[in-house]
Parts: sequence; C-alpha cells; structure tokens
Amino acid sequence: MSNTVLFELGVEELPARFINDALDQLEDKTVQWFKDNRIPYGEITGFATPRRLAVKITNVEEKQPDIEEEAKGPAKKIALDEEGNWTKAAIGFSKGQGKDVDDIYFKEIKGTEYVHVNKFIEGEPTTNLLQNFRDVFLSLTFPKNMRWGNRDLRYARPIRWMIGLFGEEVIPFTIEGVDTGNTTYGHRFLGSQTTVAEADAYEQTLKDQYVMASVEERKSEIVNQLRKLESENEWKLMIDEDLLNEVTHLVEYPTVFSGTFSDEFLEIPEEALVTSMKEHQRYFPVRSLNGQLKPHFVGVRNGDDQHIETVARGNEKVLKARLKDAQFFYEEDQKGSIDEKMQKLSRMVYQEELGTLADKVQRIVAITGKLGEWIGLEEAQLQKAKRAAEICKFDLVTQMVDEFTELQGTMGEKYARIFGEDEEVAVAINEHYMPRQANGAVPASTIGSLVSIADKLDTIVGSISIGIIPTGSQDPYGLRRQALGILQTLTAHGWSIPVEQLIDLVHQFYYELELPTRDEKEVHKDLREFFRVRAAYLMREEGIAPDVVEAVLARGIGVYPITKAKAVLLVEKRQEPSFKSVHEALGRVLNLAKKADTADVDPSLFENEQERQLHEAYQHIQEDYRQALRKNQLDLALDHLSKLASPIHTFFDATMVMAEDESIRRNRLGLLKQISNDVYAFADLNAVEWKQQF
Repeated sequence: MSNTVLFELGVEELPARFINDALDQLEDKTVQWFKDNRIPYGEITGFATPRRLAVKITNVEEKQPDIEEEAKGPAKKIALDEEGNWTKAAIGFSKGQGKDVDDIYFKEIKGTEYVHVNKFIEGEPTTNLLQNFRDVFLSLTFPKNMRWGNRDLRYARPIRWMIGLFGEEVIPFTIEGVDTGNTTYGHRFLGSQTTVAEADAYEQTLKDQYVMASVEERKSEIVNQLRKLESENEWKLMIDEDLLNEVTHLVEYPTVFSGTFSDEFLEIPEEALVTSMKEHQRYFPVRSLNGQLKPHFVGVRNGDDQHIETVARGNEKVLKARLKDAQFFYEEDQKGSIDEKMQKLSRMVYQEELGTLADKVQRIVAITGKLGEWIGLEEAQLQKAKRAAEICKFDLVTQMVDEFTELQGTMGEKYARIFGEDEEVAVAINEHYMPRQANGAVPASTIGSLVSIADKLDTIVGSISIGIIPTGSQDPYGLRRQALGILQTLTAHGWSIPVEQLIDLVHQFYYELELPTRDEKEVHKDLREFFRVRAAYLMREEGIAPDVVEAVLARGIGVYPITKAKAVLLVEKRQEPSFKSVHEALGRVLNLAKKADTADVDPSLFENEQERQLHEAYQHIQEDYRQALRKNQLDLALDHLSKLASPIHTFFDATMVMAEDESIRRNRLGLLKQISNDVYAFADLNAVEWKQQF
C-alpha cells in the first residue's frame, strides 16, 4: 500500500483573494497537526483551485513510534510512611501509570527526592489518528464566512465533498453531513465526477478531468501561454504579478485569448484604460515593443480552446461598454472648472465628527503653509504648495474617480493640466497620495511631499482624536501606512522637523478649530506613542536591531532621519571592542542618575580629585558635544562622549556616590544627572545590549 495521505475539501467557488492565505494555512496547520500527533512523514504539498483545497503527505508511517517516557510522582516523604511502606499516594500513582510499585525509583530534583516510573507508550495506528484531521479543515479562517441550508458551521463557502485517503484506504470523518470518500469532481463544465483510486493518483486524476490542482503549475501554464502570444504578435504584455495571481485563482484549466478594441479609446488617459482592463475585467493590457499601449487585451478563460473566438468576441463587447463609460466620464469631467468641483466637497462628509472634505482641505492648506515656512520655502513656491493643497481633493467629485477610485490623484494631475494649473501643482496632486502601498515610492517633489505630509498628518491626528486607533490587525483607515509614509518622506528629503513638532502643530489646529476630541492629554499621549511604534517598526524593517531602536527612541522620535542615523551609528560602534568601556561607563552614569532629584552641582562640595577631574572633563566636552549634535555631526558627538569613559571609571573607583552626607550625595548625583541628560540626548545606551557583541 502507498504510504501517501490525501485530504481534499470540495467547495463552491472560493473568492480568488481567499485562496493564497487559505492554502498557506492548510499547509502550516498540516505540518503542525502531524507534529502534534507524532506521525513521521516525508513531504507536504498543498493544492488549491476555486473549487477545492487539498493537501498530500508522502512517506507517512503506518503508526506512531513507540515511546518510553519518565513519569514523575509524589515526593519520597509522601510516597513512604514512617515504616518504609508504600502509601496510598504511591500505589495510586503507579497504578495510574499502568505500573506496579516495584517499578518505582527515586530521583532527586532540586534537593528533594521524587517517585518516578518509566512507562512504555505504544504508538497508535495512523489510520485511527487521521480521522481527527477534520479539525484542520475546521480551523481554517477566512476574511468572510457564511452559513448554508440549516447548517451551524460558518465557512467561506458551502462544503460539497471531501476526500480522505491513506493510500487506497478511505479515512472516515464527517463535516456538516458531508462524508469523506474517494470521489472528487473535475472541471465544472469539462469534467465530471470521478474516483481517485489512491492518494498518489490525485493530480493525474484531476488533470484527466481538466483541473490543474497545483497553483504553481497553473500559474506557469498561464505565463507560458502569455509569452507565446507575445512572441507570435510582437507584443509586450503588462503582466502584473497581483493580476497574474488573481487569474490563477479564478481558473482550474487556463486558456488565454486575445481581443481588440477601437483606436478611439486610446484617447482616454492610459491609466483609465489600464485600470478598466485590469481591475474590472482581469485582462492583461498590451503594449508594442516600444512601449505604446495598443488596442488589444489578453484574458484567461476557465476552460479549453473550444469556441475561443466566440469567447474573445463576447469579452470585446463587455470591454467596449466599459470603455464607452470611461470615455463619457472623461469628457464630462472636463466641463466646468476646478473651483466649481471644489464647491461640491462641502457636501461630501469626511468624518461626521471632523466635518466635510472641504473642511479637511482647509486644514491641509493651513498645515502645508506652516510646513513650507519651517523648511524655508520661497514665497512663490509656498503659494504653489498652498494651491496644490487647496485643490488636492477636487478629483474626488469627478465621474472618473467615482467609477475608478484607485485613480484618485492620477486623474487629478491630468485634469489639473487640462484646466491650466501650474505643472508643479498638478504633479503634487498625484504625489500627495504617495506612497500608495507599503514600500512604495515617496513624493519626489518638495510641494508634493509637503501636501502629502499635511494630508496624512490631518488624517492621523483627526482619527486618533476621535478614538479611531489601530488595534491588532484592524486598521481600516490605513493610519499605520500613512505614518510610515510621513517618516519615509521626511527621510527622503532630509527635513529636520521633529515628529513631535508635527504632531503638536496639527493637534493644536484641532483645538483652535474646536473640533470634538477626546481628553487632550490622552490624545497627545496616544499620538506620540503611535508614531513611536511606527518609527520603531520602520527601523527594524530596515535591519536595525530592536535594542538599538529602543535606545534611540527612548526619549521620543525627534528628527526621524537623524534618529535613524544615530541607530545606524550605534550598530556600527558596538562592533568595536574598544567601545565596550564607553558603554559601561556611561551606563553606570545613567543608572545612578535616576536617583538624582536635581542636576545642580556645587564644585566646592567636591571631596576628591576624581570628582573634580570628571567635572572638568565634562565641562570641557559639553559645549562641543552639544554643538556637534546641533550640527548632526553624530560621529563627532559620540567621540566627545567617549572622552568621558576614563574619568568616569576613575571617579567610580575612588568615590562612594551614595555618601552618608546628604549634601555630598546630592552633589555627586547632580553631576551624574547633568552627564546623563546629555547622554540621553543621543540615546539611552543602557537599552543597547553591548555585552552580547564581545
């Protein structure tokens, strides 16, 4: 008998977006299930189509391995009475383990002897255990679930059939009235009900029924057909990875086809054409070899090539209707003026507590203006930035963006040019939505970056002010991504604006405008912590060690590009053995300085030369250190701090900081407090785990 196990869950068509995660879950949970049940196996392979989720496990042992394990019982003093006889506790323990008191031995644990027995556990037959695999299917989670019929189970889609095989033997279990067997179903139109004779025959059996069960095989087949079509027609297809993955999960037996549309539609902005084809019809747009968009498209059919021309003509009709709509939207949107469109924003609610989109735009303009002043923008550029902020949302009232929401900003830029706006203003309208996704490009222009930061700041501060705070995996307004976008944009342009200053600016606007918010102190605290967590995440994602990240963020974010540079420098420094002494010295200062209630120092109270030398050394480097920090000369600043290592070590060797005399003690702690304040201006060096590096 083959030692391959197969489980298949047959369902009504799953949404394409559910499948990748469901397959990953199935594979991971199968690995864990076999591990938990101590069943040795060879390899686990997952399969998924719109109508099935399956997993195949090879080289599965027919029974669990036998094991012998040590069982611990009561302490010896409880197991034996005063006369050395076994007590009821000992007898009960041994019986509970299937043993006799003669099998007991004692073993000392932390100075106390305990009763032990070795017990033999025979491995259970694999076929018995596999009947519990239903728990894996039931544990799968989906973005949305449903009920069907009078069933209690909530699942992505109704379950229609199941396979459970160990070689040729059926593994019996039931889910919601559906029993496992060896029957599966092929392609909905090209295939039929069929029998999987044994687990190893699964893939070929489905292929005979026009189903490619392997996701990678279907994807590869689609790509090969697309490349062949490219070669035959001298085309360059826009093969977007997300679209490729989606169509892979929409079909069980892929066949590509091509269609055409009228040249007149090429007058529509390319982005609208491409979006209509990709997002609405799941077509691959076609370009010429020199990159020009062509009046052709390529789709993927769930079936064979029979009557493929008829399929292509039908899809052409559908696309023509879509493009006719886009053409109409484009022409209608060019009527009127931007100012007329802006007036409609006052009728569009942004957030009930935060007003309309027109209200939001006014805040964006005010924030943009202030940011422009902070970075020293010239008056002409500042006016452009304010104009870009003023009209950055006008395209939200256009018919094109109403139909294709993903084109917000993109169409704003194009319409702004048509209406005669300055080129920098037009570009900024598009850029202010950037980055549009994780790791996406940030705005390249200064004006676009200012409006982008202003818009995102307003969204974040406004949301958190009214209690919309991301928790766990829930972030419906994308606040985390927007915070990362702000930090990335600040870094890209090297702007020395403390994040806390940005938060305070917008937070103050909200109070001046008397917008409803939660308790002011709570909001302020939540905002700072929200940005601190995002800054920490971003630095960790860029490879900076968590302990170093916490060190530089201990007293807040400050100027993010500089804070990040401090972290990078500390990562480098802790690779240098010579810096260990600096870390230890400054670390001792930070620890003891926590006991200080003042940073006042009176040199006349010094009792030994080491105190005076440390004070003089600190006075000598203090201004140079602070000036280096102000000029962002981080290497130099750290070099100045390093000069204190030797006098600090000497000071501690010769001085009892916690002296009995209160005035002496407070004076010494005051000196350490002064030094610690300057150290914290760089980082909390105690948070850095230096010892593990040496």
